[in-house]
Amino acid sequence: MSPDTAKSLETKAKLLDGALRTLTEQGIAKTSARTVAAAAGVNQALVFYHFGSVDELLAAACRHGAEQRVSRYRERLARIGNLAELLTFAREMHEEERAEGHVATLGQLLAGAQTHPRLAPATAAGLDLWITEVERVLVRVLPATPLAEFADPVGLARAVSASFVGIELYEGVDPEGARRALDALEQLAGLVAALESLGPVAQRAVRHHLRRTRRPH
Repeated sequence: MSPDTAKSLETKAKLLDGALRTLTEQGIAKTSARTVAAAAGVNQALVFYHFGSVDELLAAACRHGAEQRVSRYRERLARIGNLAELLTFAREMHEEERAEGHVATLGQLLAGAQTHPRLAPATAAGLDLWITEVERVLVRVLPATPLAEFADPVGLARAVSASFVGIELYEGVDPEGARRALDALEQLAGLVAALESLGPVAQRAVRHHLRRTRRPH
C-alpha cells in the first residue's frame, strides 16, 4: 500500500469516527461538515473530497458503526444456546451500548432518517446486520423448543430487534418505563427457560395446545 493510499484510508476512518462522535455528542441537527471535521481533526473540505456530501458521510458512518458493533458481539452471539440466553444477552448488550453512547447515536440516526432520505437505507442496512445475527441464533436454538414449528425465525428476529430499537428510543423520554420494559423481557426469559426445560411429554402437550389454538374456528 502506497503512503498516499494509507493516508487516505486514515483520513476516511477519522471522518467516519468523527461523524459518529458528533452525532452522539451534538445530535443530527448540529452535525455538519464543519463539526465533523473538527471532531476528526481534519480540514472540512476533506468531507466532500472523500464522501461527496455530509449525508453520504453519515450514511457511510452508519454502516461503519453498525459493522463495528456487530463484530464486537458476534462471538458472544455464536455461544448462545437457547432463547433465554438470547434475551439475557440482549439486556446486557443494551446496557453496554447505552453506557458507551451508541444507543444515543442510533436514536440520532433514526431521527435523521426521517428528514435525510439518504440516511434511511443506510440506517436500515445497519439494523439489518443486527437482525441477521439474531436470526442465526434463532435458527440454531428454536428447533430444540416446543415453539419450533410455530415461530418464524426471520419474522421473530425482526420483532426482537424492533423491540429493542423501540426501547432504546423510549428510554430517551421515559427511562423508568424503558427499565420496566427490559425487566419484563427478563421475566419473559425466565418463562422461556422454564418452557425449554420441560420434559418430552410436557413439550408434546405444549405443542398440541399450540396447534389447537392456531386452528381456524
